[in-house]
Amino acid sequence: MMATPLVQVKEILEGHHTGKHVTVQGWVYRKRTSKEVVFLLIRDATGIIQCIVKQDSPAWTEAGRVTMESSLELSGTVERDKRAPGGYELSTDKLEIVGLAETFPITKDQSKEFLRDVRHLWLRSQRMTKIMKVRSEVLKSTHEFLRKQEYVEVSPPMFISSACEGGATLFGLKYFDNDLYLTQSAQLHLEALIYSLMKVYCIAPSFRAEKSRTIRHLTEYWHVEAEAAFATIDDMMRLEEGLVSHVCQRVAGDCEEELEALEVDKQSLLNIAPPFARITYDDAIKGLHEKGFKIKWGEDFGFNEERALSKELGPVFVYDYPKEIKAFYCKTHPKNPKLAMSVDLIVPNIGELTTGGARVDDKEELITRLKEFGLKEEDYEWYIDLRRYGTVPHAGFGLGIERLLAWMLDLDSVMDAIPFPRTIRRFYP
Repeated sequence: MMATPLVQVKEILEGHHTGKHVTVQGWVYRKRTSKEVVFLLIRDATGIIQCIVKQDSPAWTEAGRVTMESSLELSGTVERDKRAPGGYELSTDKLEIVGLAETFPITKDQSKEFLRDVRHLWLRSQRMTKIMKVRSEVLKSTHEFLRKQEYVEVSPPMFISSACEGGATLFGLKYFDNDLYLTQSAQLHLEALIYSLMKVYCIAPSFRAEKSRTIRHLTEYWHVEAEAAFATIDDMMRLEEGLVSHVCQRVAGDCEEELEALEVDKQSLLNIAPPFARITYDDAIKGLHEKGFKIKWGEDFGFNEERALSKELGPVFVYDYPKEIKAFYCKTHPKNPKLAMSVDLIVPNIGELTTGGARVDDKEELITRLKEFGLKEEDYEWYIDLRRYGTVPHAGFGLGIERLLAWMLDLDSVMDAIPFPRTIRRFYP
């Protein structure tokens, strides 16, 4: 059909095709009809443009048939018009209906639950489109930062034979004649790769059988994880604050249009810069007691405690946690055997954004920790091997992409930060 150049809507709105005859492809975002003119708002991945079809146009009959969300190919002359959305419109002389849509089920003022039930259609909304574009920039800038720090991207397995985190959150499955699980974290396998590549990272799905019904929990989420040989807990804190700051700065600079549409203050992202505040678990407990919290030493923080800490300090690292509330692979503090060299990055409104720290690098300590957690040594023989053959001090961290995005964009829930959210009750579509 195309006898004229195919262009993107964004190119037209930027003034590159004024007065020219062009073709656009997209979907009907809005339609308004009068006796003499049909006004069609057409969206593609880059923007929305008004296309007018007059009664004397060869496209008039087809324009009358068009419905919301029908896919179209239109040709016409680009004209500047201050009254049109974006300041430009397409005077249409040719229109082909590619896919005529049935009555679209999404109308104004639908509930959030309904919109999640029809997520496959709600992804077409301008809001979700903007969020997904920012998500893409977050992923791009994460790769950019870690590679600049000479981290090598690797590909860990999704099927695992033993737990990385607590066994209560494992998703079990039948793997031929064996019982396996979906990975909770790539950490253990990343540790194997530092013995050759030294600094490695991945961005991959992780699965947690979380029964939590909160704004920050998903059963399937995208996990940025990094591990480094000869690294310390301080190295990880510097890496994490550098990464988070870099991502915020990049999004602020490259997603201005999306941020404006989502009503996010660009300056709030530009203000995220290292160094972040740092406090020990002990000091955090004292501070919470002063605020009236009843939490006891040795208990993990909940959402309310994390929110209180970050409300005052902004992004804050809390480190030196009690050993009993951290995973078996966390290294014991050399000066206090009750503490683990573990650190969480806590941010406003979301709470825990990252968890990381130094890993156990001594074979005997690792075996002892496995026993303390009631884990079978034989299930972790390969992991113990890493301590048998050239063990090295090392550290790493994990960051949830959806939590990062929800925090940056002030979203109501992490469910809005991923195309198809999975929770304890939601696994469709």
